[in-house]
Amino acid sequence: MQVEFWADVICPWCYIGKARFEKALAAFEHRAEVTVVHRAFELDPTKEGVESVQDMLAAKFGPRAAEMEDSVAALARDEGLEYRLDREVGNTFDVHRVLHLAGERGVQPQVLDAVLRANFGQARSLFTAESLTSIVVEAGLEEADVKAVLEDPSSYADAVRADESRARDIGVSGVPFVALDGRLAVAGAQPVELFGRALTQAWEA
Repeated sequence: MQVEFWADVICPWCYIGKARFEKALAAFEHRAEVTVVHRAFELDPTKEGVESVQDMLAAKFGPRAAEMEDSVAALARDEGLEYRLDREVGNTFDVHRVLHLAGERGVQPQVLDAVLRANFGQARSLFTAESLTSIVVEAGLEEADVKAVLEDPSSYADAVRADESRARDIGVSGVPFVALDGRLAVAGAQPVELFGRALTQAWEA
């Protein structure tokens, strides 16, 4: 059974939802027969430049921003995840291109985990070629391959756009969004138990 997991690497709910889904998958009887594929989704595809999460949230939500971020941080930590508040946000298109390279090289899960951990747990930037390259090479990609992708804006661009086009075609308007074998879908960072029921239902179908 194939599970497609649409997410953006700067989305805290995706970070939390992925952890919850993986707990459900670990308890699933047929987990060895499940393949999980990351699908690209950009929260803000028109984003230019880099800014702090605090500034972005303050501009969007005003005085409620700090309280909202503290609440999300608490939920992440409840899942055993590290969560830094001093992160950056920027355009994630290049990160998704590199994740497609990782998929082709057979190390996508490791690279995605490294990217999420670097962003949320270590507040390392995903938005310079040097920093991103360092993060993904540590997770198993070859430096020359990563540099070649980042230096060629067309490399894996069509693959990212295809993920996003398919998301639109099936009605994905936000992430995380999980499609299980094309039979069942789960939207949002749902509880572990709900992901578990979805896996069972999709398998039985």
